[in-house]
Amino acid sequence: MSKIIIENRSDMSDLDAVEIVKNIVEGGRKSNFGKQYCYLTVIHNWGGAGKQYQVSSFLNKKSDRFVIIND
Repeated sequence: MSKIIIENRSDMSDLDAVEIVKNIVEGGRKSNFGKQYCYLTVIHNWGGAGKQYQVSSFLNKKSDRFVIIND
């Protein structure tokens, strides 16, 4: 099992950030010939607040890192 790192650089709560990353991980590794989670996921209207977020994924040697920013 690998380590998952979440960098929440947005105004989203940490709990919501974990929920979004959970959904991405459940979708499986789709980028880089199946080695990496989706490079970029755009979240529209999360929680009905009309806000938009971007989630980038990075494949490290022993971990996956997700960075969440406001769009």
